[in-house]
Amino acid sequence: MTQRSVTPSVTVRADVLAQAHARSREFGLRASEAPDFHPLRPLALRDLVECNRSLYAHALPVMETLHAQIVDTESMVLLTDSNGVILHSLGDSDFVEKAKRVALCAGVSWSEAHRGTNAVGTALADGQPTVVHGGEHFLEANRVLTCSCAPIADPYGRTIGALDVSGDPRGSHKHTLALVRMSAQMIENQLFANLFGNAVRVRFHARSEFIGTLFEGLAAFSGNGALLAANRSALFQFGRPLDTLLGQPFAMLFGTAFQAALQHASRAPGECLTLMLPSGVRVLARAEYAARPAFSADSGGPRAPVPSPVVPASVKPRAAAITFATLDTGDERMAAVLSRVEKVRGRDIPLLVLGKTGTGKEWLARAMHEESPRSDAPFVAVNCASLPDTLIEAELFGYEDGAFTGARKRGNAGKIVQADGGTLFLDEIGDMPLAQQVRLMRVLQERSVVPLGGTRAVPVDVRIVCATHRNLRAMIEEGTFREDLYYRINGLVVTLPALAERSDLPVLVERILARLHSDEPDSEQMPIRVSADVLACFARCRWPGNLRQLANVLRTAGIMAEGAAEIDLEHLPDDFLHDCEPAPSETPRALATVGSPSPARPACMEELQASLIEQVLARNNGNISAAARELGLARNTVYRYMRMRTDH
Repeated sequence: MTQRSVTPSVTVRADVLAQAHARSREFGLRASEAPDFHPLRPLALRDLVECNRSLYAHALPVMETLHAQIVDTESMVLLTDSNGVILHSLGDSDFVEKAKRVALCAGVSWSEAHRGTNAVGTALADGQPTVVHGGEHFLEANRVLTCSCAPIADPYGRTIGALDVSGDPRGSHKHTLALVRMSAQMIENQLFANLFGNAVRVRFHARSEFIGTLFEGLAAFSGNGALLAANRSALFQFGRPLDTLLGQPFAMLFGTAFQAALQHASRAPGECLTLMLPSGVRVLARAEYAARPAFSADSGGPRAPVPSPVVPASVKPRAAAITFATLDTGDERMAAVLSRVEKVRGRDIPLLVLGKTGTGKEWLARAMHEESPRSDAPFVAVNCASLPDTLIEAELFGYEDGAFTGARKRGNAGKIVQADGGTLFLDEIGDMPLAQQVRLMRVLQERSVVPLGGTRAVPVDVRIVCATHRNLRAMIEEGTFREDLYYRINGLVVTLPALAERSDLPVLVERILARLHSDEPDSEQMPIRVSADVLACFARCRWPGNLRQLANVLRTAGIMAEGAAEIDLEHLPDDFLHDCEPAPSETPRALATVGSPSPARPACMEELQASLIEQVLARNNGNISAAARELGLARNTVYRYMRMRTDH
C-alpha cells in the first residue's frame, strides 16, 4: 500500500498550528481552562470602538453583507481590533447563545495570550488568513467552534484588526475563508479610498476584467507623482514590499510620465491606458483624481490636481426613489401589505414591519416616507442589531461635548434629532437593549430627547417605523422587550412574505437589475436581464437571505457577465448553488462525457463540477480557454475554481 503524499499547503498549515500551540503553552495556558467571562466594561468598550472608529465604520456594511451570505448556518461574523478584542458581532440568533457560553462576545480578547490557538489570535500573530477547526483549538472549551479569520491592514500595511466567521463545525464550509478574505480586502480597499480621496489614485491589473473589482491594484500618488501607498494587490503586482516603494516616482513604477497619465485621464475619463511595471509586465490602468486638473499654457500638460472631494468622471443619476409603485410587483400578499400601509401614509400612526431578514423591510419604510407629507424631510435609518450596546445610546440620542472619552468636539446630534420633521426607521428593534427601550419610550411620550451629558431637552417631531424578524410578544413574556414600548410602536402591524413564497420573482429580478444598473459605478457593461435557465434556477432557490440575497447574487453575477447580452448560469456565484436544487439542464455540456451520476444534493453538484473541471483541464493541458469552451462555462468560472483550489 503506497503512502499518501502530504501536500505543501497541508504541511505549512500543520506547522502554523504547531507553532501556535507552542506559543499557547509559553503563555502559561492550560487546555482545560474555562472561558474568560470578564469582557471590557461598557464605557471601556465604547472608548475602544471610538479609537477604532474608521475601521468600525467601514467594516459594518461589509459585515452585514457577509452575514447575509452565511445566514442560517449557525455562525456569526466578528470584528476585532489589532489586539484581538471583539468590537462587534452579527450572528444567527440560535448560535449567539452558544457563542456566549465560550465568551465569544463584544469586549472579550481572543488573542493567543488569552485564548490560545484560535483563528483570530493566530491570524493576528502570523499576519495571515487562518482557519482553526474544532479540535485544533488549544482550549478544550473552544473546540465546539470552527473559525475562519483574515487580518485587516491599513493602507500602510499595518494590521489594525481582523474579520472572522465562527460557527458550529457541522455547518462549516470550505469556501468560508475565501468569503472572509474577500470581505477583509473590501474593507481595506474602502479604507484606502477614504484616506486617499484627495490624492491621485491608480487602479490597475494585467487583466482588464479585474479593474474595478477586489482584485485590482490600488496606488495613491501625491500631486508631484510620488507614491503615497499601495494595497495588497498592488504590492503583489509590483513584487516589492511597501517600505521599498514609498516615495518612488510614478514614471519609475509605471514607465510613463505622471503628467501624461493625468492628461489621458482628463481627456478620456474612465478609459484605461497601458502601463509597464518594473518587472516588464504590461497592465491596464485607470487614473482618478479629486478634480479635473488645470492645464498649464507653457507646458501643455496638466498641473497637479487641487485636493477636493472626489468627483467621478461620469456620474449617473441615482435611481428613482422607492415608492409603493416600485414595490408593487404583482405578488398578492405584497399587494395586500401595500394596500394596508397606503391607508395610513398621511397619518402619524406608527408602523411595525415584521418579516424574515432581508425581506425588504427598509424598502417598505422608505416607500412609506416617500409617499407621506414628510417626504421632503430626512429619512434616517438605524440598524439596532449592527450597533453594540455601548454605542446605540450615543448614536440614537446624541451626546454633548465631553460626554465620554473620545466624544467628538461639539458633540453629536444623534439619529432622532437628525430625523426631526421626517421619518425614523428603527430596524431590528427587537435587538435594542432594555435600557435604551426605556429612553426611547420616554422620547415617544414626551416628543423630546436629552442627549448624553446634556440637561436641555430638544423637541423632536418624527414618525416612527420599526422592523424586526423577532417574535416581540414572546420577548415580552421573557422580559427582554418592554410591553409598553411594544404597544407604542405597533399602531399598524404588517408582515412581509419571504422571497420563496412570492409569485413575482421575474419582475423583482428585472427591477433589481435596473436599479443596480442605475446605482452601481461603472455598470454600463452590466446586463439588464437574465437567461431563462437562470430564472428557472432562481425559482427553485430556497432564498434564505431573501431580497438581500437576490440583490447580492445579481450584483455579483452582473459583474461576472459584463459585456454579455444576459446573465447566464456560469455567471452565478459558486456558493449560490448551495441554496438551489440543480436540474439536469443546468449541468455543463461536457457532463455527458463523464460517467458520473446526476447529483442529488448541492454539495454533490459542487464535487462533480470540481472533478469535471479538473478532468477537462488535464485533457486540454491546462489551457483554461479551451477547457471553458469544452465545458460550456465562462473563463471566469474556471478561474474562480482554480483560485479556490489554490487557497485551500
